[in-house]
Amino acid sequence: MSGIERVAWPPAPIKTERLVLRESEARDRVAFIELFTSPEVNTYLGGPRPRDECERTLPAIPGRRVGLFVIELDGAMIGTVELNRRDAERRSKVRPDAGEAELGYLLLPQAWGYGYAAEACAAVLGWFADVLPGEPVVLCTQTANDRSMRLAAKLGFTEVQRYEAWGAEQWMGIWSPVASSG
Repeated sequence: MSGIERVAWPPAPIKTERLVLRESEARDRVAFIELFTSPEVNTYLGGPRPRDECERTLPAIPGRRVGLFVIELDGAMIGTVELNRRDAERRSKVRPDAGEAELGYLLLPQAWGYGYAAEACAAVLGWFADVLPGEPVVLCTQTANDRSMRLAAKLGFTEVQRYEAWGAEQWMGIWSPVASSG
């Protein structure tokens, strides 16, 4: 076992200037349903899931797993940020032996445009660099997703490759705590 799976979970909540990043709780279920069923949120993720399916299948405490943080603003969930180990069939050329951690995030549309994604992602990357020094992180997005492309650049991800998947051009970048510090 390597990487994120070795981390004691859940960590203490991470507090930023405006946000709290914490483990999922039962009160977050409604916001999870909104995230998964929102056409705007899922534009570049294969489309929204049917609401009735989400309401029927989501557990009482959705998203409770290693690597997933709820993004909380003023006591309410506005999104998620997570670090997952890439699947064997989706391993990159960065660390084909181990499968690197991949950063992902979802924010409710009403939280877009305020810098919350950048604030939350930067905090999680900082936490990750502290608990697993030297471990690289990748981020993948469609090149058509301008917001994600700008955020990747702002966070210090550098392009590794572009490839075709799911009928669209994809972008993969890497972030390394060594390269990103200083």
